Amino acid sequence: MAIFSRLFTLLALSYFAFVVQITMAGDADIVSDFIVPSNLTGGIDGNFFTFTGMRALVDADPPTNFKVSKASLAEFPALNGQSVSYAVLQFPAMTTNPPHTHPRSTELLFLLDGSLQVGFVDTTNTLFTQTLQSGDLFVFPKGLVHFQYNADAKNPALAISAFGSANAGTVSLPSTLFATGIDDNVLAISLKTDVATIQALKAGLAPKP
Repeated sequence: MAIFSRLFTLLALSYFAFVVQITMAGDADIVSDFIVPSNLTGGIDGNFFTFTGMRALVDADPPTNFKVSKASLAEFPALNGQSVSYAVLQFPAMTTNPPHTHPRSTELLFLLDGSLQVGFVDTTNTLFTQTLQSGDLFVFPKGLVHFQYNADAKNPALAISAFGSANAGTVSLPSTLFATGIDDNVLAISLKTDVATIQALKAGLAPKP
């Protein structure tokens, strides 16, 4: 019986450790001030900690479609281990950032200009929505499906989103469902529609020539 008792204790501790790991999932803590990429030789200076990619937005013509400009780990290697990243969201009139999730981070959106209709759905399928005005902030909890929509027929909107991860990740629901090769029958049954409708949705999301 002692063996079984010890085995049960080990299993319980392993489960507890697993739950703690899931609960604390996010960017790993680092044991140095910052992380320098291994392929970077010759030392670093202030340039390493500077991201100039957003300069292209200054005095630029506004986009005709919804546009995201990111400063995440992929674009800004100095963010590795720093648990932070940014995105600039540009919404021409009547455009949307389709429903999506960020599996590794909460999103804190700051609306700089214009108005936005925003919302998210929690794990009880409750929808929380708000109409934001310039100067408002809105938080999208980690991992939950959310969206932003500029319902203004004439004016654009501009927002900045901050993330608590250098690599928050984005899972776009339209693309994930209809542009990854999931079987038409699976989608039709799941969405309680027919294959023809699913194929029409897939065609609408296909890359334009």
